Amino acid sequence: MSFIQFLLIYVPTVLLGFLIIIIYVFLTIISLVILRKYYPTHRRKSHNDIAGFIFATLGVIYAVILAFTVVVTWGDFDKANEITNKEANCIASLYQNTTPFPAEFRERLKGELKEYVNAIVSDEWQKMAKGQRSSQVEEIQEKLVRLYSGFQPKNEIQKIFLVESVKKMNEASEMRRLRLVYASTGIHPILYAILIVGSFITIAFTMLFGTENHIEQLIMTASLAAMIAFSLFTIIALDYPFTGSFSIEPNVFINMLPALISN
Repeated sequence: MSFIQFLLIYVPTVLLGFLIIIIYVFLTIISLVILRKYYPTHRRKSHNDIAGFIFATLGVIYAVILAFTVVVTWGDFDKANEITNKEANCIASLYQNTTPFPAEFRERLKGELKEYVNAIVSDEWQKMAKGQRSSQVEEIQEKLVRLYSGFQPKNEIQKIFLVESVKKMNEASEMRRLRLVYASTGIHPILYAILIVGSFITIAFTMLFGTENHIEQLIMTASLAAMIAFSLFTIIALDYPFTGSFSIEPNVFINMLPALISN
């Protein structure tokens, strides 16, 4: 389990965001107050022009890195949600495709599919939050594969539905593997290091500007720190799509269960 997953599991996500913002703003205010005390305004004011050009370049570089990371993180989150929906649709299709099969085989298939969906909701979803997979789901998946591989179709219709069912089963298995990959893979630690170090450099650079109005500089610098902290929190909250308060819920599978049970 990564450190980010550990935080998302054991610290409420909203509280985590609040703490990140408070820490950034608090450190910024304290640092600015100390800097003003030991590095007077008139000394900093003399290089405002040069500092302005350098800060503009530095700000653009960091903004691009930050925006790129947010977009990539959101894209992965959205992709994980899409994969989950595709997996659920494949399972629903498998259930519908049982109709042409003999009664005994059909009931066995329906029973295994119900257990499969229930295991995903009740067991695997909780384990995915820690980047783990469910052995229970894998066992049922193997049972389904054995069921399909051992069935001998008695007519052309059953043969067609068997081929399509095997395709859907393979597709559902592939979607599950991808879902588990997204559950256990986050942003590389090096990128987090760049984002955090870059945020401190960017904020610290604004403190080097010399301004006569201390309150205005304090407000502007603290606002920048809060915005950067909020962006970092967004990346952290979405980094692992199946972990934390803002994670993907198994609603698409939960909504499927009543229909499976009623049939």
